Amino acid sequence: MRWENLTVDSGGHSRTADAALFGADAVVSRTFDTPEFRGITFHEVRARSIINRVPGASRMPFEWTVNPYRGCSHACVYCFARKSHSYLDLDTGLGFDSQIVVKVNAPDLLRRQLGSRRWLGEHIAMGTNVDCYQRAEGRYRLMPGILGALRDHANPFSILTKGTLILRDLDLLVQASEVTDVGISVSVGFTDPALWRTVEPGTPSPERRLDAVRTLTGHGIDVGVLMAPVIPFLSDHPAQLRATVRAIAASGASSVTPLVLHLRPGAREWFMAWLGQHHPHLVRRYERLYAEGAYAPKWYQRRITRQVHDLAQEYGIGPARAGMPRRIPEPPDPADEPVSEPTQLSLI
Repeated sequence: MRWENLTVDSGGHSRTADAALFGADAVVSRTFDTPEFRGITFHEVRARSIINRVPGASRMPFEWTVNPYRGCSHACVYCFARKSHSYLDLDTGLGFDSQIVVKVNAPDLLRRQLGSRRWLGEHIAMGTNVDCYQRAEGRYRLMPGILGALRDHANPFSILTKGTLILRDLDLLVQASEVTDVGISVSVGFTDPALWRTVEPGTPSPERRLDAVRTLTGHGIDVGVLMAPVIPFLSDHPAQLRATVRAIAASGASSVTPLVLHLRPGAREWFMAWLGQHHPHLVRRYERLYAEGAYAPKWYQRRITRQVHDLAQEYGIGPARAGMPRRIPEPPDPADEPVSEPTQLSLI
């Protein structure tokens, strides 16, 4: 999908763009003059396919994903998915935060694909590229139709989210869990409110996310927490790790899985610019820590994992175990080639 010819006329409709990924009918661009959507443009498209295959080289524990959105108003400065916006000729910085692609036909298309004789009912992961419960979902309401289709076909699925909007669909999640395997993971990397406001400005607070975990578990839905990212020198002090794990345990989460910040192209440039503005004294330390590529050294990752797992054991929770809802493992190799839809991008 290329966006050179995407121009909006006075009526808020754009010309038809290249239909390699989206249908031949027009891409419609909209803006809404409401506080929660101010400064955001939504590009409404009709996707050709909604179930995407994970690249064969990926180490993800699932093969299929559904992503109703591209771009994310959560605006997390470290988001690994920023690079994917460049495949649409969109900016990976502010453009990723404010130019949101909405696959308006996702629920109907998913229901049709789930009903196909070629579909074998395999596990589908959601929230693995951008958050399916980001702010746009409050207006477009794609997830109720998606969850309803998965429930009606008893198709196993999992969701990873930072969005408390998932509670709107609590009844659907409970209904689905009665007929198939449902795994929910909520991402909470730290509980420091000052850090949250600058590094994840468009997300609900960590406290609200943990309240969502508490509500979901209270309705019999098993929820794990992906403690990601642990941000070197900003959220990795032993006292900070302890406070975060303690809060996760108090929420009733069944497991906690730590993941250290990694900085792949697209995200790296945006994060380092943020770091230079907010924590300039850390720039050189980051350049040294990430000198070998996108990932922190193995010794550092192992240290954080050991600390978090020890704390989790102390507070009565643990890492993901066999038989529990699917969690997000260590990231795929950074040498993996990025691919455009309908093949799903590697996670984290």
